[in-house]
Amino acid sequence: MPKVKTNRTAYKKLKVSSKGRVKRAHANMSHNTAKKASKRKRRLSKMATLDKTNLNTARKLLPNQL
Repeated sequence: MPKVKTNRTAYKKLKVSSKGRVKRAHANMSHNTAKKASKRKRRLSKMATLDKTNLNTARKLLPNQL
């Protein structure tokens, strides 16, 4: 029986919390940060939880973590 491979891109972008929730980063923080407000950048820098509609996709990409 072959090993189940983890999607390496998803492994780098998604983290699983201790309670089993999947955490992800917000978009719009990679460039043009000078024109964005500090409040907006502070909010975008924090991690967010993955929506339940995308959870099945994350389970397929991260078979050994979830």
